[in-house]
Amino acid sequence: MNPQRVLSVIPPMTQLNTPYPSTAYLTGFLRARGVDAVQEDLALALILRLFTPAGLDAVRARAEALPLAQRSPRLAGFLEHFAAYRRTIGPVIAFLQGRDSTLMHRIVARDLLPEGPRFDALHAYADATGDGAGDDGGGDPMAWAFGALGTHDRARHYATLYLNDLADVLREAVDPRFEFVRYAESLAMSQPTFEPLAMALAAPPTLVDDLLRALTLEALARHRPSVVLLSVPFPGSVYAAFRIAQAIKAQDPVIVTVLGGGFVNTELRELAEPRVFDFFDYVTLDAGERPLLALLEHLRGERGPSRLVRTFRREADGPSAGAVRYINLAEPDIAFAEVGTPTWDGLPLARYLSLLDLLNPMHRLWSDGRWNKLTVAQGCYWKKCSFCDVSLDYIGRYEGASAELLADRIEAIVDETGQTGFHFVDEAAPPKALKALSAELIRRGELGRPPISWWGNIRFEKTFTPALCEQLAASGCIAVSGGLEVASDRLLALMAKGVTVEQVARVTRAFSEAGILVHAYLMYGFPTQTVQDTVDALEYVRQLFAAGCIQSGFFHRFACTVHSPVGLEPDKYGITLKPLPPVTFAKNDIGFIDPTGVDHDALGVGLKKAVYNFMHGIGLEEDVRTWFDVPVPKAKVGRQRIAKALASRD
Repeated sequence: MNPQRVLSVIPPMTQLNTPYPSTAYLTGFLRARGVDAVQEDLALALILRLFTPAGLDAVRARAEALPLAQRSPRLAGFLEHFAAYRRTIGPVIAFLQGRDSTLMHRIVARDLLPEGPRFDALHAYADATGDGAGDDGGGDPMAWAFGALGTHDRARHYATLYLNDLADVLREAVDPRFEFVRYAESLAMSQPTFEPLAMALAAPPTLVDDLLRALTLEALARHRPSVVLLSVPFPGSVYAAFRIAQAIKAQDPVIVTVLGGGFVNTELRELAEPRVFDFFDYVTLDAGERPLLALLEHLRGERGPSRLVRTFRREADGPSAGAVRYINLAEPDIAFAEVGTPTWDGLPLARYLSLLDLLNPMHRLWSDGRWNKLTVAQGCYWKKCSFCDVSLDYIGRYEGASAELLADRIEAIVDETGQTGFHFVDEAAPPKALKALSAELIRRGELGRPPISWWGNIRFEKTFTPALCEQLAASGCIAVSGGLEVASDRLLALMAKGVTVEQVARVTRAFSEAGILVHAYLMYGFPTQTVQDTVDALEYVRQLFAAGCIQSGFFHRFACTVHSPVGLEPDKYGITLKPLPPVTFAKNDIGFIDPTGVDHDALGVGLKKAVYNFMHGIGLEEDVRTWFDVPVPKAKVGRQRIAKALASRD
């Protein structure tokens, strides 16, 4: 073990096409402070260990151990075509990693890969486009989507369906909680007690658990750390993080384990469960830089435990022995301008998988390509949206940095990774900062620096004029995402979004006309939202797609959280919160009673179906009522409302 070598770990599951940035941020910051810091992506490592001939052999053994009566048609198909799966898994992974591009010709020929139930969706595409529209004469129903020159993309889509089929098999034969992203999230998300997670961790390990343990021990042998940081951004990475910590403590209990990340910052703010500390020695909240510096000083004997910052620990002795204690010595956070440049050194950048789940050109960015993730500003400059956790530090504490400093970080990352694609992961990147940064990028481009491509999240505010959108495009902006939410002026005002539907139409059109793709975050089930509101919102969305203002969207079901204005002041929004049970572990989502009594779940099916088809250019002229399986009223929005707003934008 090296004296105070810090290993930061990305636990399963986050994403497969690019590293989640938390370890890159922490490693870059710690190295800038003279700390011996390294990093590992065990999420990617687990997938690359599972999806191999040996990994599939182990899956088959477990599938064959199931009684015949318990084998679904999916499992039976896997076992019947196992030889083809085993023969093709290595080449498919290499293809998705970009190491064997010529395989695309065999994949699109549809005679190489075994095709399970996930491939059934291809026929739905052909049916939706009409007789013959999905066939190029060679029998391929996807030719309409990719065209004659889209062979590589078509092959990646088929390869992604192939992997999804295997993931379904894993769920049935190995671990019912397995997902590429939301792995076992129900064990952690808003769980008031630790009991479900504790029972899962005490259960006999699955094949996935065994592989993750082996990978963990290999990482310990490779780096010999004294401290291991596990950052869990989502509920779907919590279970695996605890399994990793469990393996570490069983191997060497002297190694200090620390838990942090977005899930902790949001849901574990009232942590009182001592059993968590059987796995983790410390749990830290909010921006990790200051708490980590304090903790490392404590571990070196340079500060006492009472001088830790935003840190939970279990008392070892004294009258409170065994109890969880939160310690927060008031010290200023590290300024955003001083957190340093993230580093991806040590991560296997050439081994990530570029997947293509959806055909929509905007939606694919989340899973396609290796993006360097970077933050333009700390927190959110708006921090008023009533559904958002604006009371929490990672949103409420806003700090920016100069355009010159941001451009310096971008150049350093490009020099290190050789990759020029950037995903700005802000809550909402400030338009003023983007204007300055884009001008600086253009200036440096004129001096000979390589061009970059970037995309990120914004608010659809009027500051984004056509001129600014053109400037952003010239600097490398290829796409933006932003919250349209309910597409209702009444509800947007109740949400304190600070925008109107017509304003969103004009702003999104300005981006689209500049050649920038636009994704709209949409929401349903907000307090006091009626069926009429929902139908009208979908009509607005239809018109935005039809007018070319947005190219992608997704409807999320509203969830009330205890840290949001709605959760903090429910009376203001006309709802009554349901009482929570005693909480010792996770606390975030909270149920509520809405006097409107609308069955939002029934409406949600139609909303998602409609937007999915809109993204593929299907059904844009139909009456929006046709998408719902339940009776709904006619939209009160005029069918030319958006067109008129765009015509009068000057």
